[in-house]
Amino acid sequence: MGGKYRIKGNKYPRMRRPRRRGRLVALTVASVVVLGVGGWGTLQLIDVFTGGGRKASAAGDGTDCGTTTKASPSPSAEPLPQPRTITVNVLNATTRAGLAKKTADELKKRGFKIGDVGNATKQYDKKVKGTGLLLGPAAALDTSLPVLGTQLPGAERRTEAARKGAAVDLVIGDGFKELAKKPDADRALTKLATPEPAPTTKNGC
Repeated sequence: MGGKYRIKGNKYPRMRRPRRRGRLVALTVASVVVLGVGGWGTLQLIDVFTGGGRKASAAGDGTDCGTTTKASPSPSAEPLPQPRTITVNVLNATTRAGLAKKTADELKKRGFKIGDVGNATKQYDKKVKGTGLLLGPAAALDTSLPVLGTQLPGAERRTEAARKGAAVDLVIGDGFKELAKKPDADRALTKLATPEPAPTTKNGC
């Protein structure tokens, strides 16, 4: 052959394909990008669930406003009268005989002063359908009547503007069975004398 190079021997050089370095580089870059995006997303999720990396403090950092509620004493009022200072007239407006005396005796055991005991006047006789009716002067509405009412829950309370004196009436009605049990009446008296203070709301800002 007339060429510059001669092929000697019985071996011929092999022609190799060029390596695909460009494809390998592209795959490597793509993998790095995917891992980077995945890591960034994970950090974002951690940030959301941990509150931005700030440590929680039970006392707070002073930037949040809170509302606190605390009890405040009730407005001052005149103390309620004791049962021993209340005179009660016990009147029977039912057809059951002896009911007024029996009720008066029980009230006396509980510390009340007993006035008149007998049948109700014509104005109320056989006309009280509930357990009873508590009557008194206007001044007794928030004093003697609530105290007497602890002995007969559910009884109607009524005042008479023209009424004289401080005594109050317990008119026994058709629905009457007995006075409240003494332990229950005592608890009601205690609660009436020491009402729970009203809660007040204060803004912590």
